[in-house]
Amino acid sequence: MARTAGKAKTRKAVAKRFKVTGSGKILRRKQGKRHILTKKSRKRKRRLGQATLVDETNLKAVRENLPFA
Repeated sequence: MARTAGKAKTRKAVAKRFKVTGSGKILRRKQGKRHILTKKSRKRKRRLGQATLVDETNLKAVRENLPFA
C-alpha cells in the first residue's frame, strides 16, 4: 500500500484510527471492546478502553499512510 512517487496523500481510514502525540508517538485503540462484553471482567473492559502506543513493527506502515503527521 505504500506509495513511492507522486503527491503524498493521507490515507483517511488510517487518519481516523490513529492519533499522533505531541512528541511524535502514534496512539491506537485496543481491540476487543465492541461486542461479547458480558464474559469480560470490568477491569479488562476498563483497560480495553484506554489508548496504547503502536508497536515498532507496525510503526513504519502507519507512518507511510500518514505523511503529514
